[in-house]
Amino acid sequence: MLFFIKVGQIIIAVLLTVAILLQNRGAGLGGVFGGGGGVYLTKRGLEKKLFIATIVLAVIFILLSLSIFFIKA
Repeated sequence: MLFFIKVGQIIIAVLLTVAILLQNRGAGLGGVFGGGGGVYLTKRGLEKKLFIATIVLAVIFILLSLSIFFIKA
């Protein structure tokens, strides 16, 4: 059982990394030098679903990590 939890944790970690890297707020290198004066108001559409998916994946990752900790203890 511990093997499947560890494999699940690796899969969730990869998915979480991809979800974080796909999020784009438009704050690239131009924002460092004063460019890009756009106002960021609300999340809509795919951006909102990606944001929620990131939160869900993070919670699942934490729960899997805690389950590994308690199974070994």
